[in-house]
Amino acid sequence: MIDLKVLREDPEAVRASQRARGEDGGAVDALLSADERRRSAVSRADTLRAEQKQFGKQVGKARGEERDALLAKGKELAAEVKAAEAEQSEAEKELDQAHRALPNLVDTAAPVGGEDDYTVLEHVGTPREFDFTPLDHLDLGVRLGALDMERGAKVSGSRFYFLTGIGARLQLALLNLAAAQATEAGYSLMVPPVLVRPEIMAGTGFLGAHASEIYRLEEDDLYLVGTSEVPLAGYHADEILDLSAGPRRYAGWSTCFRREAGSYGKDTRGIIRVHQFDKIELFTYCAPADAAAEHQRLLAWEKELLAKIEVPYRVIDTATGDLGTSAARKFDTEAWVPTQQSYRELTSTSNCTTFQARRLNIRYRDENGKPQVVATLNGTGATTRWLVAILENHQQADGSVVVPAALRPYLGLEVIEPIA
Repeated sequence: MIDLKVLREDPEAVRASQRARGEDGGAVDALLSADERRRSAVSRADTLRAEQKQFGKQVGKARGEERDALLAKGKELAAEVKAAEAEQSEAEKELDQAHRALPNLVDTAAPVGGEDDYTVLEHVGTPREFDFTPLDHLDLGVRLGALDMERGAKVSGSRFYFLTGIGARLQLALLNLAAAQATEAGYSLMVPPVLVRPEIMAGTGFLGAHASEIYRLEEDDLYLVGTSEVPLAGYHADEILDLSAGPRRYAGWSTCFRREAGSYGKDTRGIIRVHQFDKIELFTYCAPADAAAEHQRLLAWEKELLAKIEVPYRVIDTATGDLGTSAARKFDTEAWVPTQQSYRELTSTSNCTTFQARRLNIRYRDENGKPQVVATLNGTGATTRWLVAILENHQQADGSVVVPAALRPYLGLEVIEPIA
């Protein structure tokens, strides 16, 4: 949730953020109205309770008929207090609903526009010129004995797959490389639960516009996570953190699940867009003043890991209309996919400022010992999709794939040879 103090002091800035996102500005007015109603209801209830307390002292001193009259008056006042408290409770529910309906304020430095209005910040590496017709990752995966889409569909349906033999080993090598780098960089490695309670999923901002992407177990009232950002964000819910030694940094290794509800007909071939994949996700809790620098640190970590798999990529500053509910600013890295002649997303890092922590009630103590809301940030480490970039960019004319040098100690091979 956004800071209500910002809303009260500069509602036009919040409206501007909504316009930049392409969202309804009426949500801002609804929140302002709900905030005013709640403050009015609290004031009225407080006044009546104070009056009731003072009135009680008068009753204690009265005698006879005067006492009887005061008692009768007291019943009326008690009824007014009860009604005022009910109104306050209703106003607080209305405020919470309106507050949660508003996405995070966008960073004014983010480019304004929709999905295609991103800004390219840099290109790293040059797409390879092949002297043969390159195969796509699915054909390569089949020839290497690394990937089986047909049996994945037979067992689980479309957009499911088996990583087989060298494919499974390559993914484990990649994730272990990412885990090692994260650990060396000071992140605490975690294997979190992949089922979370509704309040944790809602707290991270995924039950709004993105609710259709999430798998839900109705009988247990639990959600399957689409990223370990969710359980890592919930890890410190309702806590006050000690950040005197610096930010808290975690790296979560988990399987992730996405319904891909809005992607009918998109990327149906191979493993670019699937329902289940594995990923290492970075997550940081820090003081809000440190969030922008931490965001750059996460991006640098992602670039360092991409350099180790030796693929060309670009970095983009995502436009405001393509930000998630919780993100104020987001940088993506996109690797070159030769057979598609385009760049495809491999990593994403978002600065969520205090939006998630405000929902999850996560605070820290400032230099004066006063509790303040923390900032949260997340960034993608290696994922299953990285296999697409590795296989396609490092393939050879004979169908083999050269293993990037950084992966060789984890895989035990320099070249992956075709089996068919």
